[in-house]
Amino acid sequence: MKEIYVNLKRFDVPKKYGGICPEDDPVKWIKETVRSTAELGLGRMEDVQVTYFLPEALIVPALEELHSIPKEQTGNFQIGCQGVYREDVAPGKNFGAFTTDRPAAAMRALGEHWVMIGHSEERKDKLSLLAAYDPKVSSDPGVYQRAADSVEEILNQEVQCALSREMNVLFCVGETAEQKGSDIPEEYRPRVQKVLKDQLLTGLKGIRDSLGTRKISIGYEPIWAIGPGKTPPGGDYVAFVSSYIKKVCLEAFGAELPVVYGGGLKEENAAEMAAVSALDGGLVALTKFIQPIAFDVNSLKEIIKAYVK
Repeated sequence: MKEIYVNLKRFDVPKKYGGICPEDDPVKWIKETVRSTAELGLGRMEDVQVTYFLPEALIVPALEELHSIPKEQTGNFQIGCQGVYREDVAPGKNFGAFTTDRPAAAMRALGEHWVMIGHSEERKDKLSLLAAYDPKVSSDPGVYQRAADSVEEILNQEVQCALSREMNVLFCVGETAEQKGSDIPEEYRPRVQKVLKDQLLTGLKGIRDSLGTRKISIGYEPIWAIGPGKTPPGGDYVAFVSSYIKKVCLEAFGAELPVVYGGGLKEENAAEMAAVSALDGGLVALTKFIQPIAFDVNSLKEIIKAYVK
């Protein structure tokens, strides 16, 4: 089964407010997007699972629209959320005093079965909070590493909350330009391997007992290559990373977890990424990368077709 994930970031913000939702009414847009996804058969493509991760404001209308469509038309098309809080509601304990946060119990009560944890933007946010407390996070490698380790511990708490609510997890990992360093393979390989191994072993510790009942996939984000004007890694680099991730997961957790490419899967690189045997799919955010940037279901279908053909 090939896994295609779509992170619809802040599509709850219309263009007039500085966002990228093409409609002034984001609820109308997400309902149309969900219905178009089903009508175009993205959930019924052979051996392909499609999951959209949505901002919280769009989850309820998206699920309502999805559930209004016959299951035979939606197939393997699912809706997920963009993260859960590191603590959760529990009978006889905390009833939900988590104002502004998103407990896993709340997402599960809505009917969510998927969550994305550890996206590069989430890691950046958590590190910025630690840097606000101690500016040395941004300048001292030793302090940065301790802060990064703390972030991984927090992400692991989120993973455990999601798994305890019977949610499947897309766990994102990836190295920055500073962590990668040189472009010389002999120099960057051990550096990248250390970053990824630290993220996987800490962020996913304790998952072994959940693997029989919950699905956990890894989204690889080469952070140094994401954004306008950046050059994405080629197939050889992604093959090196994805095979190493599977090796670490097999040794640590007893399973080669699925790995998807999260550096921007698009039609132009779909065939190259499909040729990487250790990859199991991709993570998409946009389908149009020049202004006006956008997400389009028809374009997503072309990306998927280019990847799976």
